[in-house]
Amino acid sequence: MGDDIPKATNRKDKLDLAAGRLKLGELGSFIREQRRGARLSLRKLSDLAGISNPYLSQIERGLRKPSAEILQAIAKALSISSETLYVRAGILEESRDHDLVAEILKDMKLSERQKQNLIETYRNYVELNQFGAGEPHERAASVQDLTNE
Repeated sequence: MGDDIPKATNRKDKLDLAAGRLKLGELGSFIREQRRGARLSLRKLSDLAGISNPYLSQIERGLRKPSAEILQAIAKALSISSETLYVRAGILEESRDHDLVAEILKDMKLSERQKQNLIETYRNYVELNQFGAGEPHERAASVQDLTNE
């Protein structure tokens, strides 16, 4: 499964270890927040992910470093992307210039109408965030706006 956190031998190792513990703590807190948001008990999430309850508890407390496979199982059980957990765990670097619209358009499992609706919804949220959540905005994007770009 995951690795135990090794003991540091010199000052640099101790700093690296402290940073690693901080990263693991942040990952564990994020998983706990997602679990609670999904209204899942620790036991239920461990069952869904196929890992032991004590092991999941140790991950949430930042005591264990889960493997990519374990993170994938947890992500699947929480219905979130594995990439999200990989970034949180430091396995992947966050892609700042990821083009979600291009990815939606490439998806062969969606109809063209579904793709346009998904893109419109995404752009509406982005526009809302530019004006501050909850504040009215001038107008939402229409399907025509999306097709005329």
